[in-house]
Formats: sequence, C-alpha cells, structure tokens
Amino acid sequence: MFLNYIKSFILKKTLKKSLRNVKGESLNSPITMVGLIVDESNFLETAALKQEIISNGVLENNIKVIVFRDLLKSKEVYLEPTFGLKDLNLKSEFTQQPINEFISEEFDLLINYYNEEKPFLLLLTNSSNAKFKVGFSTVDERLNHFMINIDPENYKGFTNELFRYLKILNKI
Repeated sequence: MFLNYIKSFILKKTLKKSLRNVKGESLNSPITMVGLIVDESNFLETAALKQEIISNGVLENNIKVIVFRDLLKSKEVYLEPTFGLKDLNLKSEFTQQPINEFISEEFDLLINYYNEEKPFLLLLTNSSNAKFKVGFSTVDERLNHFMINIDPENYKGFTNELFRYLKILNKI
C-alpha cells in the first residue's frame, strides 16, 4: 500500500516534468495502424469499441489494444494485454514487454479511450510514438491533438464523430 503511494507520487512528478516537453505532430499520411488505450476500470465494452472501429474501415490486424485496470485478478484471463500499477517500477518505467512494445509502435492514430486523468494512463499516452492522438475533452489538452466531448459510455457516438472528422481531413 505504502509502496503504491510512493509509486504514484514519483509517477505524478515524472509526468508533470514530461508534459512540458510535448511536441506537436501532424497527421500527414492516411491512417492504417491504430492504437487503442482503454481504461476498463470504468468502461467494459472494449470488444464492441474495437468492432465499431473495424466497421469504419480499419482492418482488424491493424488495431492494437492495451487495457488498464485498477485491480487485476491473478486468476482471471483477459482477452487483451492488461496492465495495472504493479507494472510500473519506482523510476516510472514500464516493466512489462507488451506495454513497451505498444509504446514503441508507430501508430498513425492513437485513441485514448479514458476520461479520468489517471497518471499511469497519461504517462502511457505521453510516451507513445503515435503521430495523431485522439481522446476525451476531460483529459489534459496537452496530450491529445484532437478531443471529443461525449460520454464514454456512448462509444458508437465517439467513433462516429472521430471518423466523421477524419473523413473531412481526408485521412481515411
């Protein structure tokens, strides 16, 4: 318990320092690779959200999903790579290989499907090599290039708005 408090404190300090150095990138190429970060502590429809993205023209093989949960159960089997606070060391570095692979992947589009500012998720988003980041308007505006103001339970509305604007930008 105390160790988690120390981890959270160090993580917030690291995140505050790294958010100052966010560089603006633009979306210059069509979208082929999509990364999806989901907070399943509040939203459990990850498979339906992924299907909605597929129905908008993105190939299933080109979507990588990573899921965050506040509490991980050791005996439960998860469909997608799932991580929690235990997967972060005291230097605010990710310890699991799937997380590091996700960060190093160069996505054309990164969808941050969480609306609460949890330091762990913010650090993951900030560390990603994605060219264009999309998320909710309730999250720190320095992280995302495009923000949508909608209820997270309305994943169909979120994907409709997202792909409507991506079509306007001629990226799909």
